Amino acid sequence: MDFPLITDPGFYAVAVPAVLLLGISKSGFGAGFGSLAVPLMALSVTVPQAAAILMPLLFVMDVLGLRAWRAHIDGPLVRFLLPFGLLGTLVGTLSFRLLDAHLVSGIVGACTLLFLAQRLAFPPRADSPQPPRWLGALLSVTSGFTSFIAHAGGPPINAYVLPLRLTPAVFTGTMAVFFFAVNLSKWIPYAWLGLLDMRNLATSLVLLPLAPLGVRIGVKLALRVSPVLFYRLVHAGMALTGAKLLWDGLHG
Repeated sequence: MDFPLITDPGFYAVAVPAVLLLGISKSGFGAGFGSLAVPLMALSVTVPQAAAILMPLLFVMDVLGLRAWRAHIDGPLVRFLLPFGLLGTLVGTLSFRLLDAHLVSGIVGACTLLFLAQRLAFPPRADSPQPPRWLGALLSVTSGFTSFIAHAGGPPINAYVLPLRLTPAVFTGTMAVFFFAVNLSKWIPYAWLGLLDMRNLATSLVLLPLAPLGVRIGVKLALRVSPVLFYRLVHAGMALTGAKLLWDGLHG
């Protein structure tokens, strides 16, 4: 019997940069770029298969991210956001077989670009009011849902957390805890849906060494970047992600 492993060179040509981008994003540097991982890999495999292959890699990256930023966490913010994020993964579980992943990608992409356009048209000031908590609840549910469907939970939650004007370290640490819990909650549903088969898991094992490499690169970069540049990179990552997701939604 053949070893159950993806051997197509074209797959690895897109999977290697996708995993590195995801690792760098998990480190806190260029947060938002990680949502490009599934769309990139979907150039070679289906969106559900790409999401399944990334599951073990996400676990390793999340653990490393927590280790690097565990001292910089906004506890009250996490306790507010996380229940709604987990509710979003439940919605994703129940609707997974009913939804077209490209449609979800398009909606997330459009909302991401609208958020960035709003921030460019009306840039936040030091005395700008913080976004309402109901919006945080709604975007957290959306983040959990899009994270379940295509590991694209970053743009929705960033749309709420970025205006809170956290320091880069606290922003990164808080998001590390949020996504560690959200991604951990996806394991049993993914297994129940039949996504964690031997072929996907064996392919994950081949890509696994890239996970700590991407996180390490990102941590080194994040520690050397000013807060202003950090958030510019976050916005750039969201812009690229939004454009790619919208393109996938329109042409998928």
